[in-house]
Amino acid sequence: MDQPIVIVNDVRKRYRRVEALRGVSMQVDEGEIFGLIGPDGAGKTSLLRILATLLLADGGTATVDGLDVRRDYRRIRQRIGYMPGRFSLYQDLTVQENLEFFATTFNTTIEHNRHLIDDIYQHIERFKRRRAGKLSGGMKQKLALCCALIHAPRVLLLDEPTTGVDPVSRKEFWEMLFKLRDRHGISILVSTPYMDEAMKCDRIALTQDGRFLTINTPQAITSSYAKSLWSVRSDRMHALLDDLRQWPGADTVFSFGETYHVTIKNGHDSEQLRSHIAHRGHNDIHIERIDASIEDAFMALGDNNTANVTL
Repeated sequence: MDQPIVIVNDVRKRYRRVEALRGVSMQVDEGEIFGLIGPDGAGKTSLLRILATLLLADGGTATVDGLDVRRDYRRIRQRIGYMPGRFSLYQDLTVQENLEFFATTFNTTIEHNRHLIDDIYQHIERFKRRRAGKLSGGMKQKLALCCALIHAPRVLLLDEPTTGVDPVSRKEFWEMLFKLRDRHGISILVSTPYMDEAMKCDRIALTQDGRFLTINTPQAITSSYAKSLWSVRSDRMHALLDDLRQWPGADTVFSFGETYHVTIKNGHDSEQLRSHIAHRGHNDIHIERIDASIEDAFMALGDNNTANVTL
């Protein structure tokens, strides 16, 4: 069996009083899309910067493509493509000039690795003489990805690449990542706060407060959700939240879009829940049994403060 292309073992990082990473361990297999899923402050950016050799860990070890992030940082930088959370290309240079600059930095040319960026570059080629700072959010994102790929890296490290981008551009971006994985075998480690993007990854780590709550395929994580889960609506949604939380049979109650997701304690059922809501003056009541989403699983794991990891 091939060695994983990224290995993280008990990595820790502290910023004064803040523990950004509390001894995390994970592996990314060659040719997979691995997602770091969690809110701001979970430690995702710190881990990616450590793997990109831009930040030193306080403890633990990490390797990228068999190279140690401390000892072999120069060689690692030749093998990775890194997109930071904020647009970091040269705003006063044109699209074409940015690409040429990054290609030259890695002693290559745009033509030599054109096959890697063709599918992406076709979206922005008509703007090649426009300054990068004048591009839309989606176009900046595509240019940054082209620059990260121009030297043919084996691993892509993407820090929240779709944050603040419109839904159409988000969809297009993920389609590009699938092609990079499937056609070129590039391994991708991507962080995101969007739970819906978790389902697009081969495997994910749910992260919170510098810890991994669990690591597995998205499907395995949602199917392991052990509680009975119900979607609840009524004609008085604002009052419904408090009324649900006051019901003795409610285990957890969370807001999900236009409904509330409720788990029910043993010894209680949905008919008792309906009766409680109706007694509180609610009408047009809808209660439906549903399957758990990644966000439901994340809330359950975070509520239990679970730090067990399944590799």
